[in-house]
Amino acid sequence: MTHLLIAGKLHPSGLNLLNKADAITFDYVPDIDETSYLKFLPKADGLVIRTQPLTALHIAKAPNLRVVSRHGVGYDAVDYEALKMRNIPLAIVGDVNSRTVAEHAMMLILAASRCLVKSVNALRKGDWAQRNTFEPKEVFGKTLLIIGYGRIGRHLSVLAQAFGIKVLSYDPFLQDDAFDGAIRVKSVAEGLLKADFVSLHIPKANSVVLGAAELDLLPPHAVIINTARGGIIDEAALIRRLKHNKIGAVGLDVLNDEPPKEDNPLFQFDNVIITPHSAGLTEECAERMALVCVQNVLDYFNGKLDPSLVVNGIS
Repeated sequence: MTHLLIAGKLHPSGLNLLNKADAITFDYVPDIDETSYLKFLPKADGLVIRTQPLTALHIAKAPNLRVVSRHGVGYDAVDYEALKMRNIPLAIVGDVNSRTVAEHAMMLILAASRCLVKSVNALRKGDWAQRNTFEPKEVFGKTLLIIGYGRIGRHLSVLAQAFGIKVLSYDPFLQDDAFDGAIRVKSVAEGLLKADFVSLHIPKANSVVLGAAELDLLPPHAVIINTARGGIIDEAALIRRLKHNKIGAVGLDVLNDEPPKEDNPLFQFDNVIITPHSAGLTEECAERMALVCVQNVLDYFNGKLDPSLVVNGIS
């Protein structure tokens, strides 16, 4: 009998798939606090995990562990090397959330441009005159720089162009013919100098992509969107620009520290929209991710895990 650990809330369809599987038992810990699942690791043969950290120390507590499946596509909270040393494959869900995240990014562009949160909050306080500030801006005819032109970036490009937005993109890993529908720029700096909107769609790296120097290249009306990963924007530099009215608006689905503290300085600005790392968490996408991440584990134990979904090259 194979025993699994499901760490983090899973869509019911994923649980139904587990319940129908032969010779499978499992512990289900819907709490996303990392301490809540640790005591179940010692007897786990396979692990399905949401956003909780999985460190080398955690992995050492799981002597029977043979496969880890992420409920998503990012894995920066997982100790990739520790799994590799144990010859444990790390699987992701692949292209199940790219359209969903692109929709969220487009929504943030529109909401930030139209001062949506500020307008709603003003109206709720009885300030009908907010409508006469003429602060909202149209997106038609503006320029969007997409940093990272993978699946999400390409979907966003299509959405943006439908609104009459000119799309630039920077991605040093692609060939010229991969920029269908977008104009390739040779550097981030080149794109920033031309951009009204910037949207980030890259994995977390060892250094920020938008630091103080890069932010200074943007015009003061620019809108910055990040639905990728925290840590790729210098938040301190961003806050300084916001304080001095040198940025138009910001839409963030990810932060350096998650969940954020209540006194996070970004909360003080009414031209900053922050969502709780939920760009890919629609009902439809949550179901797709649950089914794929569970199926990855089942496929592993049946000897047919799709190698294109394994990120550490172990099958």
